[in-house]
Amino acid sequence: MQHSQSFTATEFKAKCLDILDRLAARKLTRVTITKRGKVVAVLSPPDDAETSIRQLHGFMRGSVIAPMDFDFTSPVLDEPLSADYGSLHE
Repeated sequence: MQHSQSFTATEFKAKCLDILDRLAARKLTRVTITKRGKVVAVLSPPDDAETSIRQLHGFMRGSVIAPMDFDFTSPVLDEPLSADYGSLHE
């Protein structure tokens, strides 16, 4: 399996569909496209569905910490909100 390959823009244009098929089949993990010797794009295959879902759902897991005795079901405000009186801005 070849992991990375570089193409000029002209080569990429001529072989685009083949390169994309190789990325989709995971025969390539990274394609670098250059134009006049400078990198203009880097392509990689998308994550599989399971990885994508894991990254999307629960990506902030562990970033909020609450005391062990904190009751998430009880109100935390001692006073009514302005919206309770029909005012959105003060």
